[in-house]
Amino acid sequence: MPEGLNSDLNLNVGAPPRVRPQLGEWGPQEVLPTRKKKRMRWWAILAFVLVAAAVSAYGYWMYTLLR
Repeated sequence: MPEGLNSDLNLNVGAPPRVRPQLGEWGPQEVLPTRKKKRMRWWAILAFVLVAAAVSAYGYWMYTLLR
């Protein structure tokens, strides 16, 4: 059977045991909810933009000093 047409819903087949999520009664335990994942994604984008702006501002400041 081709690998793309696999209907097995077990997504942990090839993963080593130390990285598999612990399964509780209703599903995986200690997995972040989707809302929190979305929020953290926006925080990461915001942090990247702020760091890029800070590096650019520092570079511009150094350029004006050395010019």
